This record gives sequence, C-alpha cells and structure tokens, in this order.
Amino acid sequence: MIRLLIADDHAIVREGLKQFFTLVDDIAVIGEAENGAQVLNAMRGGGIDLLLLDMTMPGICGVELVSRIRMQDAKMPILVLSMHNESQIVKRALKSGASGYLTKDSDPERLLAAIRKVAGGGRYIDPVVAEQMAFEIAGESHELAHERLSDREFEVLMLLSKGQGVNEIADMLSISNKTVSTHKARLMEKMGMRSNAELVRYAVDNGLLE
Repeated sequence: MIRLLIADDHAIVREGLKQFFTLVDDIAVIGEAENGAQVLNAMRGGGIDLLLLDMTMPGICGVELVSRIRMQDAKMPILVLSMHNESQIVKRALKSGASGYLTKDSDPERLLAAIRKVAGGGRYIDPVVAEQMAFEIAGESHELAHERLSDREFEVLMLLSKGQGVNEIADMLSISNKTVSTHKARLMEKMGMRSNAELVRYAVDNGLLE
C-alpha cells in the first residue's frame, strides 16, 4: 500500500483526487495539506510513502518547498502534479529534488503509473514535457529571459508576478527585505525589465502563472 500525502491549495482538486484514489487498491490517502507549512508539519509526523505536490501554494512553495523537504527527508519520493508544463519550471523542480513531474491535464492511468514508479524509487517526467525538454537540449529552442535567473531569483520573479510585495516575499521566504530587493534588482536587470507590470506580462505570456 502506497501511503499518500496530497498537497494542493485547491480543495476541489484534493477532494477529487481523494475520491479517485478510493477506487485504487494499492494507494491510500493518509493526509492533505493546502500550504507549504502544512506539508512540512505533515512530513515530520512520518508514515508517508509519497508526497503528491502542487508547485503553487500559499507561503513556502515551489523549488523552495522541495528543497526544504529534501533537507528534512532526503529520500522522500516527491511527485509534482502541476498546471505548469513550462520546461524551465520542470527542470528547476527536478534539480531541487523532485522525483517526478506530471501535469494536471494528464489522464488518470498516467497519474497512477507515475505514483507507482516514483513510490518504487524511480523517476517520472510527463512525456509531453520530456519531449519539449529533449528538443531544447537538441538546440531547437532559444533561451528565454527567465532561464538566466538563479533558483532564488526565479522564485522571487514568480511571487512578484502574483502581486506579492517585497515585504510579503521576505516573510514567505524568511529572508530580509534588502535581500529580496537585491534579487528583484538582479532579475530585472538580467531580464531587461523595468517594472512589475512588465514582469507580470512576461509571466503570463510565457505560461509561468496558473
């Protein structure tokens, strides 16, 4: 039996997944979380075989959350289930420690296959995303502006794009306002942006926001 923790800030998504897994003999949902803090608390309790994780939740989320989970439990299988299919987000999630990545528009059988593979110690990448990544490696796509950013700069970009202010981001990431401002200045310089409005427009145009 695979004991599953579902982490997603949308109640309808969590309920739908729980209902679906009641039809499966080898998977049991033993907990749920709607933000990063709840995920970390649940992890401390133990008894979890796999974390099914959304990349976009309130508070600590995304790459930062995966990295913190890895510091807390280096071996926990983490399968990301996200609306994002942009290859740069996928690559950052895997680099930070995720075991697999699947998009929410995948069919149920693919989700089950991914859970079973990752829970068994394997890795899984959504085939459509994997194909896109392969084309990029082959040089068939150009580098986008956000691909020049460090992981922290990218995370600040995502939060700024969602309308978070410098003070709010500092609280979320447990860093100083000055550090956030420095990251913001560097990412805007690297991307050639001059305002938050340009960042939001860029994030929307490039599919970085749900």
